[in-house]
Amino acid sequence: MKNKFLSEMQSRGYLNQCTDLEKLDALCSKKSISGYIGFDCTANSLHVGSLLQIMIFKLMQKHGHRPIILLGGGTTLIGDPSGKSETRKILKENLIKRNIKSIKKVFKKILDFSNKKTKPIFVNNAEWLTKLNYIKFLRNVGSHFTINKMLTFDSVKLRLDREQSLSYMEFNYMILQAYDFHQLFKKKKCLLQIGGSDQWGNIVNGVELIRRIDRKESFGLTSPLITLASGAKMGKTEKGAVWLNEELFSPYEYWQFWRNTDDRDVKKFLNFFTEIETNEINNIVEKEKNINKLKIILANEATKILHGEKASKKAELTARDTFEGTGFSSNLPEIKVKSLDAKQGINFLNFLSKNKITNSKSEARRLIKSNGLKINDILLNDDQKILNEKDFKDKVLKISCGKKRHYLVKII
Repeated sequence: MKNKFLSEMQSRGYLNQCTDLEKLDALCSKKSISGYIGFDCTANSLHVGSLLQIMIFKLMQKHGHRPIILLGGGTTLIGDPSGKSETRKILKENLIKRNIKSIKKVFKKILDFSNKKTKPIFVNNAEWLTKLNYIKFLRNVGSHFTINKMLTFDSVKLRLDREQSLSYMEFNYMILQAYDFHQLFKKKKCLLQIGGSDQWGNIVNGVELIRRIDRKESFGLTSPLITLASGAKMGKTEKGAVWLNEELFSPYEYWQFWRNTDDRDVKKFLNFFTEIETNEINNIVEKEKNINKLKIILANEATKILHGEKASKKAELTARDTFEGTGFSSNLPEIKVKSLDAKQGINFLNFLSKNKITNSKSEARRLIKSNGLKINDILLNDDQKILNEKDFKDKVLKISCGKKRHYLVKII
């Protein structure tokens, strides 16, 4: 490919499918274009599963193109059936608005808003979807879709093959997404829609709708869905989802997530989630035979992109103190408790479960049985343990779950 943006997408492994790669390559070589990606607003933060799409936005900016961030205030009222086995919970409009406000923080941290030519544009599809006249929409847009074709798309077909219910509301989602592209094409001169490979059918619909209504050419492009070598789902930890908002998942926990990457995924993730040039990644991987040092590079670079260099270095030092030093870094994730009852104390298993250090008391018992729980670096053998103030040193106590998770409990 001639175009540097698409060439780097391919070399990093971002490029999966394209409606017409040759023509898009020629177009991007001639001028800067705008491309959009849509994001659900079902939670008050995106999780790491959305990070690849944001990295593609960064790459667009690097090569002089403008990202359009579509926050689906309208489509979130419906719910995307892609990859889902059941209907999503219906959210109220005021909650979706709060989620959108919170989600915007991540884009403002990761993307560059200083360059006028490549400054990202935020759009909310509620602007046009909530004002649609149903009869006009069916005549002008719905007439371009056939049920026969819609039934062939994976988002619909898989649910029906598994005999799982698919509401008429969800069935309409792909038409609304196609209409989004049509609106952005008209309002923002957007020529490209990008999404995960599970969105291919929806994206093709949008390209086709623009061709039918506007008699113009647009493009669709997908990135691969991330599969881990271990078989686990990307972005899941013992504590749940890896959120991108700092208040839900601390910089230290985020750094530790990348540090714990499966050996077999390290090179792929260096390409996906850092800004290190691909040639340099190849050289680093070839020269550095210590996989743990490569994981630290990955953790540092990935954390720097989201939380900044200062937070990244602080997280690395915290990990070093915890694993190689005294094991009692003051920068570990904190849990604050009020003064303990001198006589009764706190049931330790209840404490672990209540503060989501473990998912349940039975999980805590299993950890104790397998020598996986420590208090102040001393192995715990008693599953009836009661925490008392005497367990604390200067009102601070350290809890370790296995080798990777550590917490400080502070009496306030």
